[in-house]
Formats: sequence, C-alpha cells, structure tokens
Amino acid sequence: MNTTTQNRLAAKYGSSESKSSSSAATINVTGKRGNMGATGKPKEMWKTIKRLLKYLSTERTHFILALICAILFTVANLIASYILRPIMNKFLYFDPANPDLTERLEGLGIGLGIMAVIYAVAVFSQWAQQRIMLTVSQNSLKHMRSDLYAKLQTLPMRYFDTHATGDIMSRFTNDVDAIGEMLNTTLIQIISGSITIVGTIILMMYTSPILGGITLIMTPLLTLASKLIIKYGQSSYSLQQRNLGMLNAFSEETISGQKVVKVFNHEDIANEEFEYLNNQLCEAQIKAQFTSGIMGPVTHQLCNVSYAITACVGGLLVIFKGFDIGGLAISLNYTRSFNRPINEISMQMNTVFSALAGAERIFEVLDEEPETPDSNTVHPDRITGHIKLNNVSFGYVPEVTVLHDITLYAKPGQKIAFVGSTGAGKTTVTNLLSRFYDNLTGEITIDDIPIERLERSFLRQNIAMVLQDTHLFTGTVRENIRYGRLDATDEEVIQAAKIASAHSFIMHLPQGYDTVLECDGANLSQGQRQLLNIARAAISKAPILVLDEATSSVDTRTEKHIEEGMDAIMESRTTFVIAHRLSTVRKANAIMVLEKGRIVERGSHEELLAMNGRYADLYNEIAELD
Repeated sequence: MNTTTQNRLAAKYGSSESKSSSSAATINVTGKRGNMGATGKPKEMWKTIKRLLKYLSTERTHFILALICAILFTVANLIASYILRPIMNKFLYFDPANPDLTERLEGLGIGLGIMAVIYAVAVFSQWAQQRIMLTVSQNSLKHMRSDLYAKLQTLPMRYFDTHATGDIMSRFTNDVDAIGEMLNTTLIQIISGSITIVGTIILMMYTSPILGGITLIMTPLLTLASKLIIKYGQSSYSLQQRNLGMLNAFSEETISGQKVVKVFNHEDIANEEFEYLNNQLCEAQIKAQFTSGIMGPVTHQLCNVSYAITACVGGLLVIFKGFDIGGLAISLNYTRSFNRPINEISMQMNTVFSALAGAERIFEVLDEEPETPDSNTVHPDRITGHIKLNNVSFGYVPEVTVLHDITLYAKPGQKIAFVGSTGAGKTTVTNLLSRFYDNLTGEITIDDIPIERLERSFLRQNIAMVLQDTHLFTGTVRENIRYGRLDATDEEVIQAAKIASAHSFIMHLPQGYDTVLECDGANLSQGQRQLLNIARAAISKAPILVLDEATSSVDTRTEKHIEEGMDAIMESRTTFVIAHRLSTVRKANAIMVLEKGRIVERGSHEELLAMNGRYADLYNEIAELD
C-alpha cells in the first residue's frame, strides 16, 4: 500500500496512534461512519467497574453463594497446607523421643486422610463456584443485552443515521462476549485469588513473622509493576475494541453492498480499505496482547526472587534459630500460594482490559440521549388527518438549514405530492411528520394538535409508510404483510396483496403466503420486495399514508396497477407522495415543487404546467428522455 493511499485511509478512519476523537471522521446524517474514529483509554475505569457490578447485583443471591464457595475453597486449601506442618514434624521428621514407626505411620495415614477430605471439600467448592458463576454471568449478560436492545429502541433516528450498523452489532457481539469471558472465569478467579493472598499473609505471619515479612516486602514491587502495566494496557485494549468495531462495520457495509462494489470495479479499493483496517486491528491487538502478556513473566520472576529469598532465610533460621522443618516447608508452600494468585491475576489482565473496554463501549450506547420524552400530551380518540405545516424550518445540524419556511395544508382524501431535485428536502418533510427529528422551528399540527403533544407511539400508529429502501423480516410472506396491522385477518392480508398487485407472484412462490423469507427477502426481486412493502402499508388502517418513491422499483405496467389499487385506499386517507416519476403525481390534489429546501411552486399538474416554471422544466426533461 503506497503512502498516498495510507494517508487517505488514515484521514478517513483515523490512525491507530490517534489519541483524540478530533481525528475522527466527520459525523453526518448520510455517511454512518461518524464517531468510529474515537479512540483513547477508558475514561472512567472504576465507574465502569461499578456499573458492571450493578448487573451482577441482579443475581445477588447466586453471586453470594459463589463467593461463599470461593471462600470455602480458599480456606480448605490453606488449612490443608497448614496440616503439613504437624505431619512433617511429628510423623516424617525422625524424633528420638518417639521411635515407634508403626505409631508414626498410623498418624501419617490419619493426617493424609484428613488432608484428602479437606481437598475433596476444596474440589467440590471449586466446581460449585464455577457452576454458579456461569449462571450469574449468563443472566447478567442477558440483562445487559436486553438493556442494550431496549435502549436502541428509544434512540432517535439521528443515532442510527450517524453510526455504522456493523459497529453497533460489534457492541452486541464482541463487546458483550468480552464481558462474558471475564464474568465466567476471571472475576471469580480474581476474588478467589484475593482471598488466598489475604489468608496466606495471615498464616505466614503466624508461622514465621520473619519469612512472612520477606513476602510482604516484595508485595509493593509486584503492585508497582502491575500498576504500570495496567496503566499502559488500558488504552491498548480500548483501541483494540474500537478498531474491531470499525472492521466489523466495514465488513458489514461492503458485504451487504457487494453488488455495487463489483459493478463499479471497486474490489481493489475495498481490499485496500479492508487491509488497512485489518492492519490497524492487528497492530492494536499485538500491542494489547503484549502489554497484558508481559505482566505474567514480570510478576513471575519477582515471585521467584521472593521464593528464593524465603528459602535461603528459612534455611538459616532452621540452622541457627531452631525453626522447625514443617514450618519452613509450609512457609515455602505459602510463598508459592501467595505468588500463584498474583501470577494468575496478572495473566488475566488481557481479559479484564478487553471486558472493560467493551463495557465502556456498551455504556456509551446506554448513556446516549433517548428521544425527547413525551410531555403534556393529549389523547384524541382518533386521528382524521388534517395536517398543517406553518413556516417550518429544519436542519439536521444547527449550522446547516435543510428546509426553509415550509407551509402547506392537507386534509383527508387529499393526495399531496413532493417533487424536486435530489436533496431538495422532500424526504425531510416526512421525517418531521413522523417525528424522527424534533428540532424544528415553526409548527406542524395534525387535527389542529401540535405533533409534539401527540405521543410518538400514537402518532406513528396513525402513519403508514412505504420507503424506497425496502426491508423485510425473517418470517412468512403473510407475517411480513401483517406487520402493518398485527390483528389483520388472512382475508385482509390477501386483499392488501391484491391491492398492491402482489397476489399473483405470491401464489407462484413454493408455499404461497406461507413461504418463509430470509435475508431481507433475498429470494425475491427488488420489485417484489417493494410490492410486499406496499401491501404492508395497504393493510394498515392508518389515516395518514406516506409513499417515498414507493413505485421506484417496479415497472410501468405494475406501477399502473398499484396506482389503481392505491387510489381505493387513498380515498379517506391523507396521502403524501414523494416521486421522481412525475407520471405518479399527475392525480395529486396539490404538487409541491421543492428546491434547496423551499417550496418554489405549488398547484395541480395542469396549473404547474401552465406556469411554465420549474415543474414544467422537470416534466419536459423527463418527456425528452422518454
């Protein structure tokens, strides 16, 4: 990859060395790649840990049981180790005062039997601890996923317009999995290890304050080494999770748009971008894994130094101070017991770093501002569809106004059409009508009620939409049509399909209306998918109908049949039509011509042609192309 390409991609995605979100790609409502350049180490690690513990608190009883088992396991191991002291002093070390070998062997057998029972308790406790923690971790993850999904349902459309789908999915999968790995094993291992360290220190000081003091002296060195590595590792794992999200987002985007990639011969460019993102992730992972991986060897060697010093000093105590052999043996054993959990905890830091970085990304979503809560709402019995827009202006970002002083009126049974150049603001009007965006000036009313005073759920129940971008859910054809009104009967489903001219092709499917659609209806043509979307809107009893390029994916003949069917359901509905095909708006009661966010002309088809203005220019241009 040459330097020019490298610089271009670094400017687009942000360098792996970037430490500031200011290098991120610019947020916009169409790019969907906005905040993916944000980098840096976890901002509030302890706050993140505290929030994770709140999820564990939902399984408080099971977690306490797991802690009890961890304590029992640790205490059993410590007691079993301490029993070695009397066994060695009384039954293994030769005592001239007690030369009876049989008695010593019997005592040795009893001592070993007691140790076996204690170790059996430890094994059972460890098994129970791991089994319970699996329940705790999976239930906690279930609650986290539920909260994350529920949060997404409350977020405004602006969030989805400015965040890549792949990056959002990465938070559901990779980040949640990273937390799950930590909760499954690492958390209880850290807790158990901490209990082992405390218990070991107590017994070491009881056995020999001198040898215990040596181990304690080494503890600050271990702590300092771990602290330095942890501090350096936090940013590495945050960067790794960020790059993983970017790679997933790019993969999802290019795979779903593979046809476009091939049509425009962008395979090489796509490969370059993937290679760049893959390299960024690889570099971040190497850095993160090295950071966490080095902790184990560093702490292990420090522990070995501690063990060696303890052994040397303990040997001198035995020779010159009469310290018992059993005491030396368990002191050395406790030194190992003290060092082992430190090593194990340090080796688990990579899992902890990944989990905390993932948790922070999840909490970023949970902390997003939801749609503005409904307040001071009214609850009309029904909506008839009298709609007014009074001097409405709007911009997706404050400094860029998309609509300027839009004023119009529509009543039930009327068909209002919007035409104009691409980017003129046609779809934005319908976005505001559905309250996908709220930060407007001016006023929109429905039945003389400002839409801000209508609950969003109630408002959207009264609006049926057919968008240019089709979307079908996994399920049968019947279920996809019924999505427009869940209580619709099978007869109503068929009638809606007939209105949308979809009944004929549905009956030719393998199982007709019971044919299962998967992957957004991949086994259907684009036109067929659009017909099902139209049928979904037709079955709805919503008094307001929005058609955003609804017939753009069907041929002219099918379009004519659809229009005939749609005329029947438009009779009592307020209908807004966005279309580039001017043939679809000829029957509209009023046509609004938008340019640069302003209504420059309005009137019927004949009136606008007579004006010989912008609409006439558009109509004549299309006529010439035909």
